[in-house]
Amino acid sequence: MEWAARGNHLRGIPRKMVFMAVGGFAKLAASFLNSTSVHNAETLLRLVRSRPHGVPLITVSNHMSTLDDPVMWGFKGFPTMDAKLARWVLAAEDICFKNPVFSYFFRLGKCIPIARGGGIYQEHMSEAIEQLSNGAWLHTFPEGKVSQDDTPIRRLKWGTASLIVRAPVTPIVLPIVHHGFEQVVIYLFFHNHII
Repeated sequence: MEWAARGNHLRGIPRKMVFMAVGGFAKLAASFLNSTSVHNAETLLRLVRSRPHGVPLITVSNHMSTLDDPVMWGFKGFPTMDAKLARWVLAAEDICFKNPVFSYFFRLGKCIPIARGGGIYQEHMSEAIEQLSNGAWLHTFPEGKVSQDDTPIRRLKWGTASLIVRAPVTPIVLPIVHHGFEQVVIYLFFHNHII
């Protein structure tokens, strides 16, 4: 379903709709239903909006819940609903792409399927490199899976490092550390079941 990931698919309307809906959810979860504090947000905003033309951005973060992306982008002032500024993200194939409906939705959301344990030369890593060669923003979770342990980041996988090395233009790399998103999932789950 790589065709759904193209920006010109149906004139970009389905992608805009996905980013409006998911971005609205992220804003609701991060800014209204929970309190969020972001340190050094101006650096991320500057790099997303106005880094030098053709220079890719790779953001890397720990992975606390399946909702980290998109909720981590829902903070006040972030252009969450702008599909053109939005990140590409490496997403677990076995979770996000397990049927055609999910595949279409996540492809519209600029997600690149990655088979965990598939190595750094698997099929879709070349798609990530292609996005970087176009100067895009790519977000990765180099731990490779969700970890809710309140400990330092676990052993990192090689994929992010290989993308940095293999990108035709050296990307700007911005590390992000967050905590508390595992509680967002719990809050949303219980909140929806109490009502």
